[in-house]
Amino acid sequence: MIEASGLRGRGGAGFPTGRKWRTVRDYCSTFERTSVVVNAAEGEPGTFKDRTILRNDPYQVLEGALIAARAVDADQIIVATKHSFSVEVDRLRKAIDEVNAAGWLDGVEIEVFEGPKEYLYGEETALLETIDGRYPFPRIAPPYRRGVREVVESVADLETHSGLSAHVEMAGPGDDTEAPPALVDNVETLANVARILARGAEWFRTEGTPESPGTIVCTVTGSTRRSGVGEVIMGTPLREVIDLIGGGPRPGRSIRAVLPGVSNRFIDGSALDTPVSYEALAAIGSGLGSAGFIVFDDADDLVAVAAGVARFLAVESCGQCSPCKLDGLRMAELLDAATRGEADTHDLDELRSRIAKVADGARCSLATQQQVVAASLLEAFPADIAAHLERSAPPTTPYLVAELVDIDDDGVARVDEHHADKQPDWTFDPKDSGKTPAARLGEHREAQGLDE
Repeated sequence: MIEASGLRGRGGAGFPTGRKWRTVRDYCSTFERTSVVVNAAEGEPGTFKDRTILRNDPYQVLEGALIAARAVDADQIIVATKHSFSVEVDRLRKAIDEVNAAGWLDGVEIEVFEGPKEYLYGEETALLETIDGRYPFPRIAPPYRRGVREVVESVADLETHSGLSAHVEMAGPGDDTEAPPALVDNVETLANVARILARGAEWFRTEGTPESPGTIVCTVTGSTRRSGVGEVIMGTPLREVIDLIGGGPRPGRSIRAVLPGVSNRFIDGSALDTPVSYEALAAIGSGLGSAGFIVFDDADDLVAVAAGVARFLAVESCGQCSPCKLDGLRMAELLDAATRGEADTHDLDELRSRIAKVADGARCSLATQQQVVAASLLEAFPADIAAHLERSAPPTTPYLVAELVDIDDDGVARVDEHHADKQPDWTFDPKDSGKTPAARLGEHREAQGLDE
């Protein structure tokens, strides 16, 4: 039924949900049961839809997860959220107690895992690593080949937990193996499941487009009259989404660009009539992502925005892949220099070179995100970078790009301002150590005797 509905994952990639479930089912272990992991580690800049869903109705998410557990023969559900999401954690724990008391679980255990604030924690393999007691570093083995083996209670336990990277043979379809897979689905994805089963696959397809059926929950922030979260039918023009949820552009201003989080190209203001769907946004060279739309008008400096994106991604890189960290940091420096009027054409040439190689050997999508956003600035808005190089544009400062902390009842979005003080080594020390998080935390484990 989920396959027939055409439901696609709402975490950013838009992968067909039914196909993911069937793949996990095909890789089930004969020795250990599968786990269902609810990815509630929302951290994409400009996105607040998962936390809104959990605050308003966590039951639909839990019911969807229980249905998924039945589909893939899982006996464990882990809702992986962040320690900093105190409101959502409280709602989830109370809802789980009620669900348990109502007899819904039927042999399935549900627990809440409170993870770290790092952006990479939301990447599904890093999510599983963290649940297993390790740091949020992406791994090569996909969830359907290797899931979770053990669960620590929270990120605080990472300092003393002795779990190592699991040395197990990965499963193949139908293999006898000790490596159970995990089904990792986004909050919003699972919130759709119960209604699809109750009303039917064809009901779900009565709205949306053939390739993007149903509705989607969007977040609109930035240079609009207000910020907010709202559910729209797939295929609604982006301009209408911005008007409905954000109230349209600020008085006397016009929209120059929209950024779908930090994972896709800038959308030019001339393309605002593009339908909000996976296929339509891909057709203009961008993407839907997690439907978090950051809006910029004619008073915003898009070079400063790109500098902010580059800094955020470079800081959040774990450093397992050297180009991602080192080239990413240099891209941020070059874009920052441009905003301050301290760059020239040689720096622009270097920026292009860094963009070309930042994703070399990458094991996750973060480096590609750096590449895509920076390249789209140069390609779609060449006059903006030229104005800074020619000193005809006034100096500016990088736009703060970070996780949303909240959107209040008055439509004011609050961004994590502390991220401006975060060092590339993932500390908030006055000075960066010069070590990547992977190297620094690896040394910490060795010093604590955790790798023996």
